[in-house]
Amino acid sequence: MRIAFLTAPEGVEQVELTEPWQAAKDAGHEPVLVSTQSGEIQGFDHLDKADTFQVDEVVGDTSADSFGGLVLPGGVANPDLLRMDEEAVAFVKDFFEQGRPVAAICHAPWTLVEADVVRGRVMTSWPSLRTDLRNAGATWVDEQVKVCDHGNNVLITSRKPDDLKAFCETYLAEFAKADG
Repeated sequence: MRIAFLTAPEGVEQVELTEPWQAAKDAGHEPVLVSTQSGEIQGFDHLDKADTFQVDEVVGDTSADSFGGLVLPGGVANPDLLRMDEEAVAFVKDFFEQGRPVAAICHAPWTLVEADVVRGRVMTSWPSLRTDLRNAGATWVDEQVKVCDHGNNVLITSRKPDDLKAFCETYLAEFAKADG
């Protein structure tokens, strides 16, 4: 399965990109780094610059049709930048409209709020997003990983980097169900 990993040019929490990416590769999938600009993205370790990563596809030049699923890594700045980009928001929304699975961790659900796809969903996130998600119509729960199929697609969410092991295992299992 081709899996899109959508990030802004900077601000992604590096471990929330690299661990799910490696898990996808280890499971035999093709992870694809999609961003709002070509070139490289800058990863972060909290507020400190970390590594850079080569962008594979630009969000305006690709579509959800090309992928079996979408992973949205967090970081505070990353989803904040993505939600301000109309093409990125439309790209995310398209996965929901097409019924393709989506996995989001930490602050990433901010982009989902902007895409108006959380209404009626049960999900988790970094605790500071709780009110934003509730105001957007979601039910927020404080759980390591939450799978919600109360919509057109399956949505997998997690709270923070400490949840990455469960997040990776769960998103891969759910993506496999959607693919089969």
